[in-house]
Amino acid sequence: MASATSTKKCARSIRIALQSAGARILNHPVAASDWGNTLQTIGYKKINPSFDNPKEGDIYIIHRTQKHVYGHIAAYTGNQWVSDFRQKSHAVYKNDQVRYTYYRLA
Repeated sequence: MASATSTKKCARSIRIALQSAGARILNHPVAASDWGNTLQTIGYKKINPSFDNPKEGDIYIIHRTQKHVYGHIAAYTGNQWVSDFRQKSHAVYKNDQVRYTYYRLA
């Protein structure tokens, strides 16, 4: 269960959730912002962001910023976005300039 506040281990939390759901992840990056290829290897497709209509299992990555050098990754449970914590929305950085990449299981 994700905590109420960040533990700074979003990539680890998402990896464990994916593996618990049956994903075979053998090699993986440490930084959340580097997870795109790993997601595509296990069957996710990059799509246009769908924050207004997320589907259960959708995952987004926030690319590195100067302040957040590892980026961020989160998944949609069907009710809310979670990573290493239960998020109030997808917009966890107070920066309008962040770049998102959005993935959906094909």
